[in-house]
Parts: sequence; structure tokens; C-alpha cells
Amino acid sequence: MRSLSFLLPSDKPHGRSELLLLLLAALFVFSNALALGLARDGRIDGSTLWGPLCWLAAQATAVWLLRQYAPTHDPFLLPLISLLTGWGIVLQDRLAPNFLVRQVAWVVLGTAVLVGITLLPRNLRWLRRYRYTLLLLGILLLVATLLFGINPTGVSIARYWLRLPIPFLNPVYFQPSELLKLLLVIFLASYFDEREAVGALVGNGRLQRISYLAPLLLMWGFCMVLLMWQRDLGAATLFFIVFLSLVYLATGDWRVVAGGVGLLLLAGIFAYFAFSLVTLRIDAWWNPWPDADDRAFQIVQSLYALAAGGIWGQGIGQGFPQYIPVVHSDFAFAAIAEEWGLIGSLGVVGCFALLAHRGMRLALLAERPFRRYLAAGITILLSAQAFLIMAGVTKLLPLTGVTLPFVSYGGSSMLISHVMAGLLLYLSTKTRQIHL
Repeated sequence: MRSLSFLLPSDKPHGRSELLLLLLAALFVFSNALALGLARDGRIDGSTLWGPLCWLAAQATAVWLLRQYAPTHDPFLLPLISLLTGWGIVLQDRLAPNFLVRQVAWVVLGTAVLVGITLLPRNLRWLRRYRYTLLLLGILLLVATLLFGINPTGVSIARYWLRLPIPFLNPVYFQPSELLKLLLVIFLASYFDEREAVGALVGNGRLQRISYLAPLLLMWGFCMVLLMWQRDLGAATLFFIVFLSLVYLATGDWRVVAGGVGLLLLAGIFAYFAFSLVTLRIDAWWNPWPDADDRAFQIVQSLYALAAGGIWGQGIGQGFPQYIPVVHSDFAFAAIAEEWGLIGSLGVVGCFALLAHRGMRLALLAERPFRRYLAAGITILLSAQAFLIMAGVTKLLPLTGVTLPFVSYGGSSMLISHVMAGLLLYLSTKTRQIHL
């Protein structure tokens, strides 16, 4: 049998590609960390490099484990995620050094979870079997947030977090809406898996279509009501996009998209007159300049940062992104645009575009419906979240308040994003490898 091994596809070229890409990511991260140390203190010491070193140790360990125990995994997903998380660590050191320890801890923990999800599960059958239980758990956590939620920052009245009673640790806060996004994708993927014949139902009678979509609409509507009640409009928008996209992928009916867009516009008009937060964000998007020193201060400062960055950027540590409120979380992309310029901004966009390409590639090549819908749903969720915040920061769309995946500060978002990336890597190990 060994004499016939040359007939089998080899993963060595892929392994070399993955290592080379990780090396390039490390070169980028460490060169920027060194530049930040020189720009800030005029010297380089351990306080500048300890974060990137922890990041490199976590990523190198992840690559080694995946190459050893899952050699058929997609070789481009982990380097892309590593570049974004490493960039985020350097950015947090620049914008909010007091949050750097937590950011590094969440990245290391997220990387460990990513590797565990890729290597440990024998199958994902239990996700399909307990889809209602998992979604109900997410909804109960969201209800608990309505009753007992707090805001650890104290910056706004939004209370999206629960405090986790973990002994011997500093207060740990978790945002249940982040988990609920993933649980909704799992629920939809499992539901469509059991009803793959939906394509045959479309056009065969209104009653059949309603009976098919009614449970989906009921569960999704309940989630949306809770999110609107909580005023977490960013998460509600993501829910809507993921739901609409997966229904379209399952049915292939363009009328679903048209009707969904119409409902979204109607909901936006209603929310504009019903919720002051939505009114503020739409007014700031439409014309921020009359309130440039008050309610629209954040978006105006973001536009100034975009303009100051130009093509090549001011250089890390040499711009003024700290003038933007909450820049380390909601407006991380604006800081990148100012200090890395248009080149850096396009680099971030390119990373998410490649991540979307690899994710949809997995969905196209998946042999089972559940895996196909799960890969597509996760990819759509990450891509839509990145697009919404980048479009909001650049005033292409009203600001939704979501984080930039893998880059912005936020433990809940970082951990759940790594869980989703781990699921994509797991699916890649179960997919026949066709090089696209």
C-alpha cells in the first residue's frame, strides 16, 4: 500500500502555505508592535512585545495541533483569523492599553476553543438533535439580560451584559446576544436540513409554504421582539440578515429577498419614530454636521480620522484616533483607517472577503445539507457583521453598534467568533478537498 501512496493527494503544499501565511502575519504584527513602542516611548521593551508573543505562541500551537491531528483542514482560515486577532492586539495596545490583558486573554482562550472544536467532536449530530433546547437556552439568557442585565462600562444606559459568577477572577461579563446569533444559525441549519424538500414546496400552494415557514417565523420573531425590547438593534439587524439569507438559500425564491427588504424598510421607519436611539443614529448618518459637537460627535470624528489617514496612513501611534469615543470597540476600523490609511483599510476588507470566500467554498463543497447551511450561515453572519460596522464607521449605512469580528475589543464577540471559526475548520476537515 505504501508504494501506491503517491496516488493520494498530498497536504504538504497546503501545510507550507499555512506556515508561510502565519509567518507573514507574525511579521506584520511584530513590525507594528515595534513601531508602536518606538512611537510611544522611543524604546522597545517587554511591555510592547508581551501581547504579540502570547498571540504568536497561541497561533503556533494551534497550527501545530491542526497539522498533526487534522491535516485536511482548510489552510487559509487560521492564518486569516490570526492576522486579524494579532492586528487587534496591537490596536488595543495603541487605543486602550488598560484593556490589553483582557484582549490577549480572550484571544488565547478563543484560539484554544477553536482548536478544541476542530479536533474533539466526532460529529455534529447533537447540534441537530438539541436545536430547540439550544435556542431556548439562548432566549432564556436574553430574557435574563432584560431582567438582570448590567453595563460594566457605565457609558450608556444599554444593559446587554450578564455578570458571570466565576470565583477567584475579576468580574467577567458575557453578552448573551452574541451566543444567540450562533444558536440561531445552528437552529436554521438543522431545520432546513430536515426539510431539504423546501424547493419542491415553493409554488405548490400558499398553505404548504406557510406551514413550512411558520415555526421559523415564530422563533425568529420571538428573538427579534426580545432584541428590539432590549434596544440591541445591531444584533437584531444581524438576525434579520442571516434569517433572510438562509431562507433564500433554501428556497431560491427572490420574492423572499424582496419581501424581506420591504419589511426591513418598514421596520426602520417604525423604529425611527419609536426609538430615540434609532432616530439619533439615522439623523447622524443622514447629516451629522448640525450636531457635530454633540450627538453626532462620534461619527464626525470617525470621518475626520478617515480623511486624516489618506492612502498610506499616519503611522501607528502617530494619529489621533483616541478623539473618537469608544474607538477600541465600535470604531476600531476608523483607527485602522487613520493610522494604516486606505491600504490598511483595504487589507481588512480583503481579509474578510477571503474569509467569506473560504466559508462559502466549504458550503458549496459540503456533502450534507446541515453542514452546507451551517457553513453558509456562519460565513454570512461574520461577513454581515464586518460589513455593517465598516459601513457604519464610513457613514455608508447608519451605525449599528456591532463589533468588528476578531479585531475590536469585546470578550463575548471574540469567543463566539472563534467558536464559529472552529466550526468552519471542523467542517473543512470533513469536506472533500478541491482546490479553488
